[in-house]
Amino acid sequence: MTTTTTSQIHEADVLIIGAGGAGLRAAIEAAAQGARVAVICKSLLGKAHTIVAEGGIAAAVGSVDPRDNWKVHFHDTMQGGKFVNNWRMAQLHAQESPEEIRNLELWGALFDRTEKGGVMQRLFGGHTYKRLVHVGDRTGLELIRTLQDKAVAERIQVFMETTITKLLKHDGKICGAAGYVRETGRFIVFKAPAVVIAAGGSGRIYSVTSNSWEGTADGQALAFRAGAELMDMEFIQFHPTGMVWPHSVRGILVTESVRGEGGHLTNSLGERFMERYDKERMELSTRDVVARAIYTEVKEGRGSPHGGAYLSIAHLPADFVKRKLPSMHEQFLAFAKVDITKEPMEVYPTTHYHMGGIRVDGDSTATNVPGLFAAGESAAGLHGANRLGGNSLSDLLVFGARAGRYAAQYALGAEHITPSAEEIALAEHEAQAPFEATGENPFALQEEMQNMMMSEVGVYRVEEKLKNALNQIRDLQERAANVRATGSVMYNPVWHTALDVKNMALIAETIAQSAHLRTESRGAHSRVDFPNYDANLQKGNMVARYDGQNVTVAFVEQPPMPQELHDLTYNKPEVAAAA
Repeated sequence: MTTTTTSQIHEADVLIIGAGGAGLRAAIEAAAQGARVAVICKSLLGKAHTIVAEGGIAAAVGSVDPRDNWKVHFHDTMQGGKFVNNWRMAQLHAQESPEEIRNLELWGALFDRTEKGGVMQRLFGGHTYKRLVHVGDRTGLELIRTLQDKAVAERIQVFMETTITKLLKHDGKICGAAGYVRETGRFIVFKAPAVVIAAGGSGRIYSVTSNSWEGTADGQALAFRAGAELMDMEFIQFHPTGMVWPHSVRGILVTESVRGEGGHLTNSLGERFMERYDKERMELSTRDVVARAIYTEVKEGRGSPHGGAYLSIAHLPADFVKRKLPSMHEQFLAFAKVDITKEPMEVYPTTHYHMGGIRVDGDSTATNVPGLFAAGESAAGLHGANRLGGNSLSDLLVFGARAGRYAAQYALGAEHITPSAEEIALAEHEAQAPFEATGENPFALQEEMQNMMMSEVGVYRVEEKLKNALNQIRDLQERAANVRATGSVMYNPVWHTALDVKNMALIAETIAQSAHLRTESRGAHSRVDFPNYDANLQKGNMVARYDGQNVTVAFVEQPPMPQELHDLTYNKPEVAAAA
């Protein structure tokens, strides 16, 4: 093996791990507070899962429907999350997301407009009013472009193609992080009293996913190993509409905008089957309901030729479809040779988003580890048991800004401690361990785990399968500890995957344990053996802890909700709108 040598230690006040929407928004806000900021990007700047969020940013700006306001948005979010959301986060998110839309416009975002010049908004499942601010079906791309340009203008330092493998601590507090440069394999160390985890989710733990290769639960695992708690890990959102074929693009997202703009779901009998599952909202029911409906139609023999359902927007004018959904039109022509202005799409649920993640304080995004913060999909709380479409982009804006603000305030008042030579050496040794291992190829183990999680901890869960998953996960963890890497450290995907798969196996256990412990069906968590709500489990969340050896999950009750928010949560939207 080629030995790496530790590079110089880079210094910052706030180190941000992740350069998607949450990471960039945190970086912009931290810099505005006067902090020195460094951003770590596992891939290239601009390559982020945020781009996959095509349909829009949920914010009650009231441009299209003046009845909308933060109280209705709060109500919808709590209802969609099946009442286990962190209510403080839901409140702040609803109140502050309109201001974030204004910030984006000030920084150069170009949203679709109404005839009167206001921002255009569209309807998504679970939202009472047309609320999603958008740019065709390329909203995430526009958001990233805008934040990236702003970060570059602020001269924020970005370390691209760099992977962090360990958070460094001194006396229980964060003092930096260590990792390697993917191109050269060179070890790299950062000295910083505050770290923001904004590294996205864990979709690659499953075999069918809209997530790209980066979504391997890195951020959650880093925080977990450093002593942070994880929460709501059982709540995995299977987006109801992913591409079914060709196999090479299976799982790629088909935006909810297709349904938001009037698309219909039908089965092989030509039935608009959503009438059986949500007669009132039909295709614009919440994602958990639509995903289970498609799954059921296929399972009961009414699926399309490639094992999905039909989604069609061909009944609308072709120029309307091309204008409103340009990416979808291009995507299906390029990959499936389907013209969606004339033919239906075949779709099936795909692993899309993790509502669970790092447990944070609702106001500051701080974790239980001093100096460690988290935002975006890496963090838990806002979405509860099921995320409404469009809330992810406003989430990463609101809480990305809060993470950057509070991390900077913490760092500017904290002592800067240089990580010890011993801890740096240990981190380097742990990162290089696969080169000394004698076990199996990490790609084979990763594929085995992905297939098992899709089968045993997928759209529907049951006791027997969850127990089987836990047994298999523990075996996978033992094997992952000894996966091998060969060759040079310079851009070596086998080595990179050997490190990723250890994180994935650890986080997979938190998902399966939490799913086993939540003996009810709620939101995206569907237990065949416990099909109903449990009122006692509505009082709190599953919280996971790790002592370096064992994962434990326990139910923790939430603090009581203020009466005003309680009333808004359970009143119908019409009542909330008038409040």
